[in-house]
Amino acid sequence: MDLTIEKLLGFALVLTRTSAFFLILPVFGAMNIPVNIKVAITVITAGFFTAVHSFGIDPSQVSPLEAVLLLSNEAIYGLAMGLIVTLVFAAVQVAGRIVERQMGLAMSNILDPMTGESVQPLGLVYEMIFILMFLAANGHHLFLLVLSQSYQAFPAGSMPHVEILSQGVVQAGATMLIAGLRLSAPLLAAFVLLLLVLAVLARVVPEMNILFISLSMKTAMGLLLATVMLPFLSGYVNIFADWMALLLPI
Repeated sequence: MDLTIEKLLGFALVLTRTSAFFLILPVFGAMNIPVNIKVAITVITAGFFTAVHSFGIDPSQVSPLEAVLLLSNEAIYGLAMGLIVTLVFAAVQVAGRIVERQMGLAMSNILDPMTGESVQPLGLVYEMIFILMFLAANGHHLFLLVLSQSYQAFPAGSMPHVEILSQGVVQAGATMLIAGLRLSAPLLAAFVLLLLVLAVLARVVPEMNILFISLSMKTAMGLLLATVMLPFLSGYVNIFADWMALLLPI
């Protein structure tokens, strides 16, 4: 195989994993980021990792069919890592949706500019505030560190077994639900106390319109507590990094 083709194959392997990882990655994969910016970031990052990391194969011994299979493996590995990060990152939005349903705002929808999908407003606000906190804490460096460690553990041309990747994705989904429930747990406890108070009022003052009062009280208390809980989102940045170390196949 020609020397130039060997170098291009090595770069193509790194570029495939990097682009697949960035494709569905939170923040970087958002729709409102221009495509040329995404392409530039991906190519520059792939070029850097190509220069500093070794390959897990000898490009001169790779046939065209093997090259296609290797590129497919790199795409699968990159997508799996990006999906794991995305699932754990979405725990904040899940927490917002849980609170919204307790507030009676399950039917309210707005357009998410990052994904182009209809989402609940409180979950979107939680997610955007968490993204700002995440970037302020240099969390984007964590993504690059994850990608770098993946090339140290599994150099370009090699990847973990499919069972390990599948297990990581499944565990990330479970982690998303558990973390979302933990983030919303204080607010859920407050709503339970509110229901107990309303139940007592219904027994003490039967003529009171509890349904009408509960709707306004749930909304007001939910907005108040959601505002109070916003500073605690910054603590999830460190927890997010710990989950990445446990779940990612690196």
